[in-house]
Amino acid sequence: MIIRIVRMHFTEAGVAEFLEIFDRHKESIRNFPGCTHLQLLKDADDPCSFATLSHWNDPGDLENYRKSELFGKVWGQTKTLFSERSQAFSLKEFIKVG
Repeated sequence: MIIRIVRMHFTEAGVAEFLEIFDRHKESIRNFPGCTHLQLLKDADDPCSFATLSHWNDPGDLENYRKSELFGKVWGQTKTLFSERSQAFSLKEFIKVG
């Protein structure tokens, strides 16, 4: 499994538009082949900072999504709203506690 975290900082004006974009496409992203989890997180201290957390069966599934028309559409709309460069991380489970 691959865990993908994408941290995004938006302009104040861009937050509402981003939330609309996410809401419109969240089911399509979540149901994309290989995606098993999708969550939107909001920074506890910065109201303009969000992160997506997604789980993918394997790196190929994530790469297929990143090359898809859906990703191109969503990311194309989203990145215009940033106040600074996004940060993306792909992680593998290492030590599971509990």
